[in-house]
Amino acid sequence: MSSNKQTTIGEIAEVFDGPHATPKKTETGPYFLSISSLKSGALDLSQSAHLSEEDFKKWTKRVTPEQGDVLFSYETRLGEAALMPDGIRACLGRRMGLMRPDRSKVISEYLLYAYLAPEFQKTIEARKIHGATVDRIALKELPDFPIRIPELSEQEAVAGVLKRLDVKIELNRRINQTLEQIAQAIFKSWFVDFEPVKAKIAGLEAGGTESDIQLAAMQAISGRDPEQLAQMRTKQPEKYTELYSTAELFPSAMQDSELGKIPEGWTVGTLSDLLEFNPRRTLRKGVVAPYLDMKNVPTSGHLADEITERQVGSGTKFINGDTLLARITPCLENGKTAFVDFLNSGETGWGSTEYIVLRPKASYPVSLGYFIARNEAFRSAAIQSMTGTSGRQRASAKALADLPWVNYPPELVDRFDTVAGSYLRLAKRYGDEIKSLAQIRDVLLPKLLSGELTLPETDPQTELQEVANV
Repeated sequence: MSSNKQTTIGEIAEVFDGPHATPKKTETGPYFLSISSLKSGALDLSQSAHLSEEDFKKWTKRVTPEQGDVLFSYETRLGEAALMPDGIRACLGRRMGLMRPDRSKVISEYLLYAYLAPEFQKTIEARKIHGATVDRIALKELPDFPIRIPELSEQEAVAGVLKRLDVKIELNRRINQTLEQIAQAIFKSWFVDFEPVKAKIAGLEAGGTESDIQLAAMQAISGRDPEQLAQMRTKQPEKYTELYSTAELFPSAMQDSELGKIPEGWTVGTLSDLLEFNPRRTLRKGVVAPYLDMKNVPTSGHLADEITERQVGSGTKFINGDTLLARITPCLENGKTAFVDFLNSGETGWGSTEYIVLRPKASYPVSLGYFIARNEAFRSAAIQSMTGTSGRQRASAKALADLPWVNYPPELVDRFDTVAGSYLRLAKRYGDEIKSLAQIRDVLLPKLLSGELTLPETDPQTELQEVANV
């Protein structure tokens, strides 16, 4: 085949679909893949449920997804696709199909990129069937869809460049997941489990000196052992001094409260002592402003996926430093929450009326709103506050504002922000890089697949750099 050779899906791959039903969901077991798991050419298993081993046998009678299969949606989210990864046991969900490539004619990665390319997306658009409720493509006709597939050597070269970009994008995503987990773990340690306080209490009960007690708290705060702290004291004295002063901010005793044991000297109030709920923001109707659609609010992490420009209508207004909490079912239960860090200085954005906006009071750093919104106790209370008809229930901002909550010492929250808030800022940097890399990939994709852009005959790293600079 040459770069200009047209073939059909049926010539290079087998097409399968799964059962047209949904099994009973379970907490563990093989994955039941759903179309919501397909996102920007990748498979997000966090959006897929599980099913029992017994049901797995039934749901894989027609086909069992294998590594290298190209998964796709044939209803509603037309054009979405992803590769089936290695080591995952899963079955196809409703509205999901897969293409199993003939490896003698096409490599899996190239087939995925060709499917996602504008040329094939136009084919899908031209051949889709408009239904009463959803659009779809007829699976029996998909094998006849035309697609451009070059020689294997060219496929490997093109897919190699695009895959390296995708690998870097995925690496950044994983780094951001780790940063998020670390930051949330610090919040839980300091303000939920009170581990530095408990470490001091344990040191006192063991008869330790004041220095021993402080060292125990420093270990709880930093996760470092005594030997590592000793090295820090020698090699990073300023960092050691800062850690020591942070440990001093935690008391060495607990006291009773209506919420149970809390650090001595801390008080209990309501969340409205810490946060403003739905603070007033102004945007004139009819002007064009940044808009965040609910579908682009993440279920994990703080980064909004895509911001568009839209003429202002009825909706929630927000500024940088606000936290947006989806208040409606099932978005709230699914974890949809975002930290607003994507606006220009002085800019106001807007979005769905189904957001609750959280903003820390002036004495607290803005990151506090986000970490409270991700806190398990807060989310449980938000879900319990939901009222309304089935399928349209909404959380109550007033109920959340009146929720009994520990009042954190502002100086300690500032120290927390110095540590954990920096993770949000670093994640933002990696997130911006993800968007830049995705833009590069999306520009290269049609040019490389059409043959308009040819790859230089150099080593792979030089090749990637030269092509990325086009």
